[in-house]
Amino acid sequence: MIHLLFLFALYFLPALIAGHRHLHERAAITLLNLFLGWTFIGWVIALIWAIVAPSPYVVYAHPTYPPYPPNPQYPPYPPYYR
Repeated sequence: MIHLLFLFALYFLPALIAGHRHLHERAAITLLNLFLGWTFIGWVIALIWAIVAPSPYVVYAHPTYPPYPPNPQYPPYPPYYR
């Protein structure tokens, strides 16, 4: 039973890689793998496509830290500190 699970995971390896990398083409890679993966050429093409395709990236715009001015003007020291 474990052998079948391993073979199933190996057969869908290109689809798993595409899903893990959050590729926009993951549906197309999965369909190619599903219908043409049994021909070794289709499986290799799907695998190469899943590995070579550029991953989408997200740009996070964080607010500047600290959120206050970098050199705040503190009140003058009391006279007894001078």
